[in-house]
Amino acid sequence: MPRILAVVYRAKERDFAEKLEEATREDIVYVTDLTSCSQKRVFRLSMPLLSFRFEPAMLLGELVHRGLEAILEEEGWATEMEVVKRFEIDGEVYELRGRVDAALVTEDGVEEVVEIKTARSVEKPLEHHVLQLQVYMTLLGAKRGTLVYVTPDRVVEYAVGPREVDVEQLVRETVHNLARPRFDWECRYCPYRRYCPYVRSQEH
Repeated sequence: MPRILAVVYRAKERDFAEKLEEATREDIVYVTDLTSCSQKRVFRLSMPLLSFRFEPAMLLGELVHRGLEAILEEEGWATEMEVVKRFEIDGEVYELRGRVDAALVTEDGVEEVVEIKTARSVEKPLEHHVLQLQVYMTLLGAKRGTLVYVTPDRVVEYAVGPREVDVEQLVRETVHNLARPRFDWECRYCPYRRYCPYVRSQEH
């Protein structure tokens, strides 16, 4: 393996290993779990090594995140802001965890939440990205949200208004595996589709 690529691979491998124990805990739910097929969480809990991916698109996305977050941090934004909230679902306690890309924090609280996304192209904000941002806005009581998309030929922002999301219901659907898939298009892009008993055909 080329020398620099080997360094990057080892760094990603260490990062994955450090998060592996947390990612396989039944009592932890991630915000991203609430915005995708609940069966993905089942696969992550039972076969976590299948979720390790080392691909150029993912590396590019991480570099874009780090770069934009560094610029926003210089301008006084909070970055990689941890969000944690506990929910009791049918007698079991679950801890919802997430990490906001950037937040504008004032004495009155969180004014704005920013999520950064990379894509090949974009014509409008994607529904799962909007939902993810609105979950964060609900949890933090933010007044405004912004989705920033970076593509090979565009950098575009979309304002997302506040909407009270029933986060507890999303957690319930996720831990009971009731949203499989959550969106009709998910199966086409899912890395677990070859193993999934709920996979939908490409026509759906």
